[in-house]
Amino acid sequence: MGSRVLHISETDLAKDVRAVLQHVQTGAEIIVERDAQPVAVIHAAEPVRRKMSECIAMLPADSTATIDPDFAKDVDAAIAAHLEALKPPQWD
Repeated sequence: MGSRVLHISETDLAKDVRAVLQHVQTGAEIIVERDAQPVAVIHAAEPVRRKMSECIAMLPADSTATIDPDFAKDVDAAIAAHLEALKPPQWD
């Protein structure tokens, strides 16, 4: 899916926010313009990502979790076990 850039007026945004968000959800970037001048850019939200060190820091002090030499294999196995497609909720 290639990234598309669409230019719309603020009036068009106000008329059909749902349609604009559907475009964003499918990978488009929307530039909202007032009098042919860009005033805002709408794009999909970035997923929340954490560094491994941040995850470790969040563990409780009494945690028995360890990162051993097989840790990477364990992560790969967990990912491989959950490759099914995500089914996002259907919003009204």
